[in-house]
Amino acid sequence: MELARRTIAKVLAVVFVVNLIVMGGGAVYSAQQVPPIPQEVTGPDGEVVVTQTQVQDGKIAFQKNGLMNHGSILGNGAYYGVDYTADALRLKTEHMRSYYARERYGESYDALPGPEQSAVDRLVRDDLDGTVEEGTTTIEYSAAEAYAHERVRETYVERYHEGAPERGIPAGFVGSAEAAGEFADFALWTAWISHTDRPGGEGSFTNDWPYDPDAGNTPTGATMVWSVISMVILVGAVGIGVWLYRSVTLPEPEVTGIEIPPPDEISLTPSQRAATRFIPLAGALFAVQVLLGGLLAHYYVERHAFFGIEEVFGVSILEAFPFALAKTFHLDLGILWIAALWLGAGLFLPPLLTGHEPDRQRTAVNGLLVALVVAAVGGLAGVWLGAQGYIDGDLWWIIGNEGLEYLEVGRLWQVGLLVGFVAWTAFVWRGFRPLLDRESPYGLAHMIVYAGGSIGLLFTAGFFYTPRTNIVMTEFWRWWVVHMWVEGAFEFFIVAIIGLTLVSMGLLRKRSAEKAVAFQALFVMGSGVIGASHHYWWVGQPDVWIPLGTVFSTLELIPLILILFEAMGQYRALATSDETFPYTLPFMFIIASGFWNFLGAGVLGFFINLPLVNYYEHGTYLTVGHAHAAMFGAFGFLALGMATYMLRIATVPSQWTERRLRWAFWLWNVGLAVMVFVSVLPVGFLQLEVAFTEGYAAARSLAFYNGDLVQALFWARLPGDTLIILGTLVFLYDMVAKRFTLRSVSMPADPPASGSIPDRMIAAAEEDRTVAEDDD
Repeated sequence: MELARRTIAKVLAVVFVVNLIVMGGGAVYSAQQVPPIPQEVTGPDGEVVVTQTQVQDGKIAFQKNGLMNHGSILGNGAYYGVDYTADALRLKTEHMRSYYARERYGESYDALPGPEQSAVDRLVRDDLDGTVEEGTTTIEYSAAEAYAHERVRETYVERYHEGAPERGIPAGFVGSAEAAGEFADFALWTAWISHTDRPGGEGSFTNDWPYDPDAGNTPTGATMVWSVISMVILVGAVGIGVWLYRSVTLPEPEVTGIEIPPPDEISLTPSQRAATRFIPLAGALFAVQVLLGGLLAHYYVERHAFFGIEEVFGVSILEAFPFALAKTFHLDLGILWIAALWLGAGLFLPPLLTGHEPDRQRTAVNGLLVALVVAAVGGLAGVWLGAQGYIDGDLWWIIGNEGLEYLEVGRLWQVGLLVGFVAWTAFVWRGFRPLLDRESPYGLAHMIVYAGGSIGLLFTAGFFYTPRTNIVMTEFWRWWVVHMWVEGAFEFFIVAIIGLTLVSMGLLRKRSAEKAVAFQALFVMGSGVIGASHHYWWVGQPDVWIPLGTVFSTLELIPLILILFEAMGQYRALATSDETFPYTLPFMFIIASGFWNFLGAGVLGFFINLPLVNYYEHGTYLTVGHAHAAMFGAFGFLALGMATYMLRIATVPSQWTERRLRWAFWLWNVGLAVMVFVSVLPVGFLQLEVAFTEGYAAARSLAFYNGDLVQALFWARLPGDTLIILGTLVFLYDMVAKRFTLRSVSMPADPPASGSIPDRMIAAAEEDRTVAEDDD
């Protein structure tokens, strides 16, 4: 089956617009259906237990103190501590049992015989099984609920303000007892929406999540039905993916019989040399990130120490660098080093493909590099200062720690990142001008610009909330940024970059690559945007997101199947090459990326996004395995491959060596496999079992993490983490060393030499103007 590029491009544009309309309409609908925060919650005698202001202040305490990177709320956040929603619900239920046992029988709950315990359990479930009417401003607690609320408050003040070293919480983690109590009010409100039925609905605001039979929370019928539908769609999606690959002509790279330009015959322009400066910076950020990853993994074994460092140096690692702060830095550094390599690659490719060096482009590249350093240092410094209590007032979320996972840095630094994305897109546009002026609107150069623009467009969703915005809508917009970047804009950017890279290597014709990129992007954007809604199932969003999230999350498997087939084609091309092929190592990274992307995002991603599995699994170590395999595969390996490709071209040929980079490549792959398959996934499956048999709170409890088998599996992660750290240090050393072996800069020939990359690209672009667009 032959498809014209024009047809694919038009469908892609329509799909992207329709998706934004659907998600925009969903935003309006979700805002109308958001769970209410009562103005007052009173006890049976009319006394005020908690107010709306206290709940909102509790959300501020939650964000300001980085509690989302210690534990999670509504299942979202870090998995080191408890899930505050499930924990508050469990504590509330236990204290209500204690109240009724003492009131009715004069004994503790545990001392009661079975029939009397059952009677108490029934009273508790009856209290919790309520419905709030629309427009209600005041909620009345039972005496047992009012009693339980105060006991949970006391627990949270003791735990998060006074400190709990056994939980990895230093004293003063939350600065005041009042703020810790308000945080408890916020956590209890999320527990309240988890057991309170939505008006006109069949379940609670969170679709009866978290699983807690003692509180009456069990999977809804919709969760079961759409899980079955998801399995049916899965079979269809696999069949569609294979059929599309077999039916639609997607060209594969060829090595034999094609003239591949030697790296030393390619001009290295001043802006390209400047772009390679992003690589050692990324290597340094990467090294710090993986070292912090090792610390985070060790915290699960020793929650208040690190191999006796306190005894040796007299420094409390828990107070100096608590888990929440280390996790924040770990996440942000990961985003920064990958972004640095993608920014550098995007600026390196235009001169390579066009033979055009815009005026002052080197200055622009250096300026963007400085801006990235300022944003990184400023953002991380703001996070640290905020966590140490040095930033007070409204500035805490402007220049300090906004406190939301993946979007931790203050709003000012986020604005700076947005400006950087816009500037980068403009610089790339300047570099691609010779192609943009000649090729059709759906050419490869245009696609890079479109992808860069969509990254900035989706990032603006992070500005639609403030610390006082309801957490349900905060999570709605946060996942717009996080998921749509991962499953939408970045995937689009990736397939476009790979297409450009293969064309620059001489392995694909430009028009063939454009068709393949547009086709894959169609399915990436078509499924990935609305697919973000699987994050909305348990966070208080309307239940309409269950069918939408189920369907589109399952369809996300189609582009991953295509990417897997593409990786297999790239492997075949690599296998047929000989020792004269100069780009073997970049190819290895691209192939590894396809493998880990399919495994992490495809296999593990589908499994944990099956609604019934996700109901029990949400926020467990199975998600950790999915995230590490998918992020390293989809983005990390490709970014590292692009860095290798850039240096292969920029390095003096006689100084080029691949030995250290090959060592790094295999250290990363083996280390990742050990970490995921030997440690992380087994812990996740044990958590899944405990969640199913004992309740979700038990699966996230300190008792589970301190179990002998789980502790042994945490120790088993050490070899994998060590290999990844060693690979990163080898990579950093090699990147710094190669920066001293770069070729001298030279301006490309004008006009480009016959047979050169710019000559082929410009000739192909001009051909587009004379050939009918549907004659593909």
